[in-house]
Amino acid sequence: MKEVFRNIKHKADLCIVGGGLSGMCAAVAAARHGIKVVLMHDRPVYGGNASSEIRMWVCGAHGDNNRETGIIEEIALENLYRNPYRRYPMWDCILFELINNEKNITPILNCSCNDIKMDGNRIISITGWQTTTQRFHTVEAKYFADCSGDSVLAPLSGAEYRMGREPRSEFGESIAPETADKKTMGMSCLIQARQTDKPHKYIAPEWARKFTKEDLPYRLPDMDDPEENFWYMELGGEQDAIGDTEEIRDELIKVAYGIWDFVKNSGEYDADNWELDFVGFLPGKRESRRYVGDHIMTQGDVSSGGRFDDVIAYGGWTMDDHDPAGINTREKPNIFHPAPSPFGIPYRCIYSVNIDNLWFAGRNISVTHTAMSATRVMATCALLGQAVGTAAAIAVRENETPRGIYKNHIAELKQTLMDDDCWLPYDKKEMSELTKGAKLVSTGKNVYKLLNGVERGRGDEDNCWSGGDGDTITFTFEKEELINEIRFVFNSDLNRETTGAGRFRKEKMSICNVFLDNPALNVPKTLVKDMMIELMDGSGNFHKTDIIKNNHQRLVKRAVGKKAYGIRFTLLSTNGNEKADIYSIDIR
Repeated sequence: MKEVFRNIKHKADLCIVGGGLSGMCAAVAAARHGIKVVLMHDRPVYGGNASSEIRMWVCGAHGDNNRETGIIEEIALENLYRNPYRRYPMWDCILFELINNEKNITPILNCSCNDIKMDGNRIISITGWQTTTQRFHTVEAKYFADCSGDSVLAPLSGAEYRMGREPRSEFGESIAPETADKKTMGMSCLIQARQTDKPHKYIAPEWARKFTKEDLPYRLPDMDDPEENFWYMELGGEQDAIGDTEEIRDELIKVAYGIWDFVKNSGEYDADNWELDFVGFLPGKRESRRYVGDHIMTQGDVSSGGRFDDVIAYGGWTMDDHDPAGINTREKPNIFHPAPSPFGIPYRCIYSVNIDNLWFAGRNISVTHTAMSATRVMATCALLGQAVGTAAAIAVRENETPRGIYKNHIAELKQTLMDDDCWLPYDKKEMSELTKGAKLVSTGKNVYKLLNGVERGRGDEDNCWSGGDGDTITFTFEKEELINEIRFVFNSDLNRETTGAGRFRKEKMSICNVFLDNPALNVPKTLVKDMMIELMDGSGNFHKTDIIKNNHQRLVKRAVGKKAYGIRFTLLSTNGNEKADIYSIDIR
């Protein structure tokens, strides 16, 4: 009997395609702001290029105090707390539960979007095929967001997009090629190695590529470097970065096993005790389709700092352009063209110019090839995703289009993002009238910096209150006030690098090669760990109402729902330092 495959129907406010970090942050942001989200992802695990299947580390903005916050910092701090040795099974778990803990998200894993229904310039629904259940899933939604990397909704919907490199003359980009072409940055199948206490033999497969030292100028593996992840094993930039992926993957696997043969058997390395621990058979992509939005960000926009009125995220990676030939060229694998850190990214780069209900986030936003070389890294992509999810929640409430958010609600979007700890480099967080009108007394230092709306250090300004165990901060009001919620921003040490010793000084969310002496990382010692919250009655007496215990997060929001004439916060303990810092306390 012929079986008809079942089609599961879903309805949502927002449907997101792609469960990498940008799609995850979009989904969580939208769900936390109260709208119904369906997240369709074509893999069994979350994280995209950062997942256990690919294992690229999460990079972002360079420079002091420029680390990305918001949901991506929440993930990073949870990983430090629960996964100090940065093992991928626990990393997968942390990402999995981030999505599953949100009641407003319906996840659909192992499901590849392959069909669409349109009504003019609006997407009505999409359909995907789930390989594990052999079922179709059709999602009808008011809004859609493409966080798939390869921009799968673009050819399905007719959304305008670009692929390849623009000519130098089109946008006046000095580092663009003279003539346009279809070349992109390539993709990589990464490997990881593990150091052991005994020798391990390696016999390369016959089909592995053979390398000599002369074949690898600028690309010699460094087995003493904990950050060696063999990213330069790159191919595909001269081919179709989507259509030729399977063929490119096969060549990358030959390269991967050949590079390890060079490390183990060339005599160039003391590698007897090293063994191959992981080979990624899913390529990590750097570039393919890029959507066209109401603004196309260019080299000039990046170089000038991106000072747009509608900045909703920022980058800070250099314009890091890779040779399309990858490992097949004897030239340098990439060129780091200077870029300021931070530089702003405008909202007009994350919604479609011609599809009325479509956002996008990740490496596929509306940028030229040249600008994309700086905006493509994953921590930046995560910020873009959080902006998309937050914008979608406002759009649902206000019945607006993505473009309508730009025209009518951009100030609200920016303040909401900052309230959720997404720093915007050219804006300040607005404090509540209750907070600004309170009388403020403290036994610590610089208490009024809690109100300045700058929630990280900038230049010579630390912008924080600092105190030790037993120090207090007290807000008193002119009359009894209803306190619904308290918002804290603690210091998670945005410059944290020295979490180990020696060569292990740099903290990344994931690990590359595993050394015998790999240290455990730690929750930032600058964070408030325990704090008592007391409310003041009409007689001036304080009564304990809440205790924050064992905190390991930077952004903390606590519901109160009580009336009081004042409120006092007592620092009980830090996570290791003598002093802890607080950037902001907002009472509303």
